[in-house]
Amino acid sequence: MSDYTPYVLTFKCPDQLGILARVSNLMYQRGAFITEVSQYSDPYTRSFFSRMVFDDRSMACNIHDFVEEVKSLAQTLGMAYRLRPLADKPRILLAVSKDDHCLNVLLTKWRSGALPADIVGVFSNHEDCRGLVEWYGIPFHHLPVAKETKPAQEAKILALMESERAELLVLARYMQILSDDLCARLEGRAINIHHSFLPSFKGARPYHQAHQRGVKVVGATAHYVTAVLDEGPIIVQEVKPVNHTFTIEQLVHLGHDIEATALSHAVRLHCEERVVLNGEKTVILQ
Repeated sequence: MSDYTPYVLTFKCPDQLGILARVSNLMYQRGAFITEVSQYSDPYTRSFFSRMVFDDRSMACNIHDFVEEVKSLAQTLGMAYRLRPLADKPRILLAVSKDDHCLNVLLTKWRSGALPADIVGVFSNHEDCRGLVEWYGIPFHHLPVAKETKPAQEAKILALMESERAELLVLARYMQILSDDLCARLEGRAINIHHSFLPSFKGARPYHQAHQRGVKVVGATAHYVTAVLDEGPIIVQEVKPVNHTFTIEQLVHLGHDIEATALSHAVRLHCEERVVLNGEKTVILQ
C-alpha cells in the first residue's frame, strides 16, 4: 500500500469549451496526480459532468489550499461539485419492513468490504429484522407507524439521520410511502428499490399478477426517492428473462434476487460518487 491519499472530485456545470482543460490544468499546476477521469457532455441539457480521482503524491500545496482553489474555479464555471478523500466512506442509514432480502445483501457486502459505506443503523416499522441487524452488530431502531403518527415517526427518522450524521437513506424494501415533505428534504439523499412491473402490476402481490399475465422478463429498478411514487431518477435497472415454466414462487425468488442486486449496485455507485442528478434522470460516471 502507498502512502498517497486519494481524493475524488465529481462535478457538473453548464457546458462550454475547455472545462476539463481548466480543471486538469489546476491539478497539474498544484501537482495533483490524476489516476481516473470520466466525463459526459449532455447535448440536451447542455451540461457537463465529470468524475476525477487524484492523489497527493506530487502536490505542491496542502489539500486545504487546493480545496479553496477548486472552490474559486467552481464559482467561475458555475460548477456544483463534491470533493472528498476516497477513504471517507459515506454514512448510510437503512430502512426495512419485513422482507429482509435487500437488507441482508447490503449487510453482507458491507461486512465483506465490497460496499464502500459505513452503515450507522437500521430502522423498521416492524421487529422482524431485529435479530439479523443486531447479529451484524448494527443498532436497530423500531419506529412503528400508523396514519395518525406518521408525522411524528418521520420526525424521528430525520432526527436519527441527524444524530448519526447519515448522508444517505436506503429504503431496503421499506413498505411505507414517505411524505412529500420528507421526500423534498431528502432529495438526492434517499434511494429506493421497486420491481419493474410498475405501473402495470401494482399492489402487494405484483409477481402473482405478473404470472397471470405471462410476463417474459422479471426486473427491478433502483432510483432516488421523490414525491411521485416510484418515479424518481433511475440509478440502476436489472432484468432477467423468464418463461411459461416459471412458478409464482420461482418468480418471487428471482425477483427478490434482482431487487437485492439492483439496490446494492445503486448504493455502491452513489457511495463511489459516480451518480450525478441531471434533471429527472441521472448520469453514471463509470
